[in-house]
Amino acid sequence: MKTLSYIQLLRPLQWLKNMFVFAPIFFSSNLLKVEYFDPTLVVFASFCLISSSIYCFNDLQDVEADRLHPKKCHRPIASGAVSVRAGYTLMLICTIGAFALLPLAKSCNTPYLYIIIAAYWLMNMAYCVKLKQYAILDVSIIAIGFVMRVLIGGLATDIWISHWLVMMTFLVTLFLALTKRNDDYRLYEQTGQKPRVSITGYNKTFINEATAIVASVTLVCYIMYTMSEEVIARMGTRYVYLTSAWVLAGLLRYLQNMIVFGLSGSPTKSLVKDHFIQFCVLGWIASFFVIIYL
Repeated sequence: MKTLSYIQLLRPLQWLKNMFVFAPIFFSSNLLKVEYFDPTLVVFASFCLISSSIYCFNDLQDVEADRLHPKKCHRPIASGAVSVRAGYTLMLICTIGAFALLPLAKSCNTPYLYIIIAAYWLMNMAYCVKLKQYAILDVSIIAIGFVMRVLIGGLATDIWISHWLVMMTFLVTLFLALTKRNDDYRLYEQTGQKPRVSITGYNKTFINEATAIVASVTLVCYIMYTMSEEVIARMGTRYVYLTSAWVLAGLLRYLQNMIVFGLSGSPTKSLVKDHFIQFCVLGWIASFFVIIYL
């Protein structure tokens, strides 16, 4: 039972977010090449450890507030299943492990890998301590974190990252972060308790309109990406634009869950539980794979 609590503290389900490090080798048609896949796998593992380190610190920082939250009160530290001392120990182990793994990537850009992991850790420490209290800045930092995942995937494999990929990563993850704030605000309306300090900087109208705007910009950016001469030349095909249908369907489903069903919540849980979103993601991956690999 104790072991399960430690695993829960690491939040392994959230490691799905770190799949963004594979974006550079996927979009560059190098996913199936061992010399590109292996270093990407190393930085993926490193990001999993550093993100778990941050989750430990976040739970340690928020332990008192979590105990008052209807769902977060069951987190290992808030519930007392894991002690504060054990939480700091696990955080330290994960942090050291994240940096220790990087030399295994055998990349010519290893110093930059250390810089990104360190910058990500410091940014999120500041986020946990103070920055998450400011509306808009909180969701922007989350989106920047995903851009850093993409950048480290490119640096580990020495693959050039296009401005399109950076923009789309930022926009998609900003969209997902806003849908999560909608869930937080709904809880605030129902209970009168603030699930996070920054929630007072949001309201239902702002979140709905901001999310719709970001979704629209994301779709336009993606379509422009698929039809750019740069991408057509690199991938050797003009049919990448066909994958836009999956992106549109996925965005609409998220908006439906948020506005109609009130099921925005965690993007990771949506990916695991929502069969329609799973179908869109798998369809997008499959169609992209067929277009650029076959």
